[in-house]
Amino acid sequence: MNKLYGIQYLRGFAALAVVVFHAAERAGHHFTIGAAGVDVFFVISGFIMWVIADGKALTPAKFMADRLKRIAPPYWIVTLIMVMGGLAGLFPNLVLTWQHVLGSLFFIPSRSPSDGQVWPVLVQGWTLNYEMLFYAVFALSLLLPGRWRLPAMAAVFVSLTLSGILFAPQDPVLATYTRPIVLEFLLGAFIGKWWLTGRLPAPAFGAAAIAAGLGGFALIGITGMDFDEWLCGPLAGALVAGVLILERGGMLRRSAVLSYLGDSSYSVYLWHTLAISVVVKFGNLLSVPSPQLVVAGVVFGVALGAAAYELVEKPIARMVKGNLRWPGRKTALQGSSAGGRG
Repeated sequence: MNKLYGIQYLRGFAALAVVVFHAAERAGHHFTIGAAGVDVFFVISGFIMWVIADGKALTPAKFMADRLKRIAPPYWIVTLIMVMGGLAGLFPNLVLTWQHVLGSLFFIPSRSPSDGQVWPVLVQGWTLNYEMLFYAVFALSLLLPGRWRLPAMAAVFVSLTLSGILFAPQDPVLATYTRPIVLEFLLGAFIGKWWLTGRLPAPAFGAAAIAAGLGGFALIGITGMDFDEWLCGPLAGALVAGVLILERGGMLRRSAVLSYLGDSSYSVYLWHTLAISVVVKFGNLLSVPSPQLVVAGVVFGVALGAAAYELVEKPIARMVKGNLRWPGRKTALQGSSAGGRG
């Protein structure tokens, strides 16, 4: 799949919205609608998975292995930093048990001993528990003929949602995976199928869809109304569809800054709360006004995420692709070339 700049821009903005949400929350302010950046991520995830698999002979095992290599190592690193910080007393509110740590590392929803909520050690990692469900369902769909994949996925996610509505399970795993938020991935896959047809409307429709999505989110934020995935999912879908329409219509131009923010969005998402915690702690000691704390938290959160992207995520990506040579490894690799590795 060729790089879609609009999707990258949306990923960057979604990550930034989550950063502002957490920075405002820690500083005593409210930007609750920023949490809807997750809804945008989930729709984008469904879109990307559907499009990258189009016309390719992917096996479920290879698909899952590729996704785990991409997602898991950076997340494990941040989680283990949180664990070590908790053991060192740096996070006084963090209560650790080996069961919860293992559940966090293996993407199993479980209740946090800190507050009883269904969070992993790294709180924002809850979204990765959903991503693993999405990947597992999508991987299994690859066993089916192409025309049956989307209906099968729809049957699974709709059934899960209906089960949640009818039975309201309390078990952490069942309660997590029967939320209607799983339909956002499905919505993204439908958008991907529609995108691949090439039959997109004029750019004016794209602009209208973006305006509707942003207007809806703005209305929620301004009025303080209650919102959930039933509302945010369609708004996120409108944003994704609108951006794709504009991109197909040649209305989007490359921005190096926005592209980089999109590229680094995963690291920004994973690491930003560590920076925000430090900023708020020192800011409170220095009696920094809360509005400035929010700004500083956002700036340092994005900066730490960008640094982690360069120093952690990118080297790991090169390593798992076999392009990073550790000291002493060169000879061993050369010696294995006869076995077909090259």
